[in-house]
Amino acid sequence: MKPVSKSEPIRKQGQAWFCTTGLPSDVTVEVEEISFHLHKFPLLSKSNVLEKLMEDKESSVIKLPDIPGGVKAFELVAKFCYGVKLELNAWNVVYLRCAAEYLQMTEEITENNLIVQTEIFLNQVVLRNWKDTIESLRTCIDLQPYAENLMIVKKCIDSLAVKACTDPNCFGWPLVDHGLMQSPGGTVLWNGISTGARLRECHSDWWYEDVSSISFPLYKRLILAMESRGIRKEVLAGSIANYADRYIPGLTRLHNNCNKPSNQIQTLISTQAATEEEQKNFIEEINKLLPMQKGVTSTKFLLGLLRTAMILGTEKSCIFNLEKRIGMQLDQATLEDLLIPNFSYSTETLYHVDCVQRILQHFLAMDHANTGASPCLVDDSADADANDEQQSIESPSLTPITTVARLIDGYLAEVAPDINLKLPKFQSLAAAMPDYARPIDDGLYRAIDIYLKAHPLLAETEREQLCRLIDCQKLSLEACTHAAQNERLPLRMVVQVIFFEQLQLRSSIAGCLMVSENLDTSRPLRSGNAASGEGNGWNSNTARENQVLKLGMDHMRMRVSELEKECSSMRKEIEKLGIGRRRWNIVSKKFGFKIKSQMCRSQEDSVSDQKSGISAVEGKLQVHAVNHRKFISIME
Repeated sequence: MKPVSKSEPIRKQGQAWFCTTGLPSDVTVEVEEISFHLHKFPLLSKSNVLEKLMEDKESSVIKLPDIPGGVKAFELVAKFCYGVKLELNAWNVVYLRCAAEYLQMTEEITENNLIVQTEIFLNQVVLRNWKDTIESLRTCIDLQPYAENLMIVKKCIDSLAVKACTDPNCFGWPLVDHGLMQSPGGTVLWNGISTGARLRECHSDWWYEDVSSISFPLYKRLILAMESRGIRKEVLAGSIANYADRYIPGLTRLHNNCNKPSNQIQTLISTQAATEEEQKNFIEEINKLLPMQKGVTSTKFLLGLLRTAMILGTEKSCIFNLEKRIGMQLDQATLEDLLIPNFSYSTETLYHVDCVQRILQHFLAMDHANTGASPCLVDDSADADANDEQQSIESPSLTPITTVARLIDGYLAEVAPDINLKLPKFQSLAAAMPDYARPIDDGLYRAIDIYLKAHPLLAETEREQLCRLIDCQKLSLEACTHAAQNERLPLRMVVQVIFFEQLQLRSSIAGCLMVSENLDTSRPLRSGNAASGEGNGWNSNTARENQVLKLGMDHMRMRVSELEKECSSMRKEIEKLGIGRRRWNIVSKKFGFKIKSQMCRSQEDSVSDQKSGISAVEGKLQVHAVNHRKFISIME
């Protein structure tokens, strides 16, 4: 550019600009509401359009109502025509390029005209720098369709896409440590001097915040350009989530926005003025832009997007698509995010249970399609032992569905206190999970117990129907103890719990007896000339095993005593009720057994069997101790 003059040739006075060269102005250019009092020769020597307008019009007033960039752009053009040195930057170069094209400031009129200078600056300076390209792209919104026709938008988007898809650590750009007033990309000035910004290591999300300042139409084109260049889906989804989180108020929890920079907080405040229709359209566009692939988008973000979509009342197709996305990766969700408030006037429940059930159906359909068959049928061979069964339960293929089962049990416990939650809806959601998804039913038992407590008016048949979902054989010892004393459970459920608990106790006693017999038969006495060191080792092992057996027997005694107390308490409760033998015969026919003659008698038999088993084990221990003493005497 030409050297700067000693004084500015154009100055503003009120609502007009005047040339201060000393010569009276002979032409007035009106742009919007501002008048520029200038001279013909500097203008026509640079612009083909202004030359034609001056020749065609007899009046000295020229109007340029539709010049791109308006007053600011023409001010820079006028200074350029008068030989003032312009400091080109990422913000004004697009304005000058569009205004120069509009005024036809080509090389045919004069050499090194404004079109050539701005084009060189764009290609050699702006498009080589990340931050400057972002700034120039933002200015293109006000310059449509000129910036589009001049391919400025396409050049900026292609430049950003290439830089975002390339690892910046390989080239040392575009991330640097910089201040607010410093060019953030290490901008190379027109004379080739760098800003001296310090390079730093960056991650794949280094460009998220920069592109979030672009308008959504341009951002959408940028994302599509990155996708066509093969950028990773998870990186793309992360940028979309960051962009949506910035422009949709209330998308994420409040604590997630506490650490946002002040400029982002101002953006969030400004976007709250957007209408519901605009936000609704924005969510639908974001939904279409997200990659349809499992695991690439955060489940927390998808649930927040679904919650906002339901509040705004977006299209059903959008909600269905979001529910399907969440269902594909439901095992990655948390209970807090799954609690979606119900904003529908048709139902009175606090949380949107129907939505969670639809999401669960999507997950189960995908899981069934992936496995092809029920995972519980992995090993049906007759010689499969307990270790193989436990291994199949904890296999990686069952990990997602087991996680979802725990999540649904926790969700049921949260929504159970809602008095408006009807039994069919609660029962349908609880029964949706297959049996093999729950290794233990403690979580389901807890949720059902909370529901029974919050709904005391349920009929006995409804309680029995709900409790049939619980497998008593998959309850832990603590859950069985609680269920045996739970007055809210139906009598059938309590009897089943006690019955299976006794079976487990009998199995434990039988196992201890088998261990004791194996110890006696598998370890014969050593000869008298055995080494003393071996005898001491065998003695210590035998003592340790005896101690373990004694602890097991003590636990069995305590459990038998508890069962006796429970049986006696049940007898007392029956006597307090004052129910006759005839009434109990009717109840016994209903439940398929006789309370007095079978249940209590079986309990007494089991207790006697357990006592006899304990006596047998104690006898074994005594024999074992006698043999042990004999062995010690022989060794001595």
